[in-house]
Amino acid sequence: MFMAVLLFAIGLVCLIKGGDWFVDGSVGVAHRFHLPEILIGATVVSIGTTLPEVMVSTTSALQGHGEIAYGNAIGSVICNTALIAAITIAVKPGETDRDSLKMPVIFFFTAAVFYAINAYVFGQFSRVTGFILLAMFVLYMVLTVKQMMGKKTEEAAEKEGQEEKSLLSEIISLAAGAGLIAIGADLLVDNGTLIAQGLGVPESVIALTFVALGTSLPELATAITALLKGHGSLSLGNVIGANLFNLVLVSGVSVALAPFAIPQGSMLFGRNASLVMDIPVMFLVMLILTIPALLKGKLSRLQGILLLCIYAAFCIIQFTM
Repeated sequence: MFMAVLLFAIGLVCLIKGGDWFVDGSVGVAHRFHLPEILIGATVVSIGTTLPEVMVSTTSALQGHGEIAYGNAIGSVICNTALIAAITIAVKPGETDRDSLKMPVIFFFTAAVFYAINAYVFGQFSRVTGFILLAMFVLYMVLTVKQMMGKKTEEAAEKEGQEEKSLLSEIISLAAGAGLIAIGADLLVDNGTLIAQGLGVPESVIALTFVALGTSLPELATAITALLKGHGSLSLGNVIGANLFNLVLVSGVSVALAPFAIPQGSMLFGRNASLVMDIPVMFLVMLILTIPALLKGKLSRLQGILLLCIYAAFCIIQFTM
């Protein structure tokens, strides 16, 4: 147990430093190519911070643990939204770029509805479902890159010709940060799971809470670092992009490689708890996060507090079922 705790702490240090380098590299690239930070957050940064989910879910599915791959995808969306984005909003609410948010939000809810149909109607995720989710990912990336080509932020334009770092150093910072984040997340998930199992926590609960939180730590590290450095748009774009990628990339890869049925775990009101609570909560927290941002173009501290309360209640219910 001591070694697990020690490695857990080392993983945390890797996450913190990796998040610092990753944000610096991301912001540098965004400014160099005159791109909005929120778009960089919803693509490059999101892919980097979603890699732990890809690794954990794919490995779990291939090893026959579909409940972890399934729970990790949904749990990560809930964690990203109701904990990570909530912290960012509660600490520093502000305005959002509605035009840049529209595409990732539309794609997320399209993927979420398709995901829910497979869960409620078919009760399983087939290989065809995996390929459709991956096709959504490819389409999103193509359309977003096209959108980026036509964007140029005033902030970036003002900094034109003032870049102090080379493009190579920014890419190295981005890659090194992503590597440290991946290593840190892996250490935290592996050793955190061992600690949780030692305390007698069920595997299904570990997937929805502990593993989901662990694989979402890159997003948390990036969000906090971006917030401290004054790049709130990067943080919000990262969360929404990561949520989309959890459904279309993480689930797409794991399902395409190893299809699985909806795990039969805890029951709530006589039905599968995942169908009664987990998926509805996923939709709820994303609606609370995105609707005000799209309608008003800004986020409020009340949203953050409400989302944090929902996440606390969600975790409490998970551990008491």
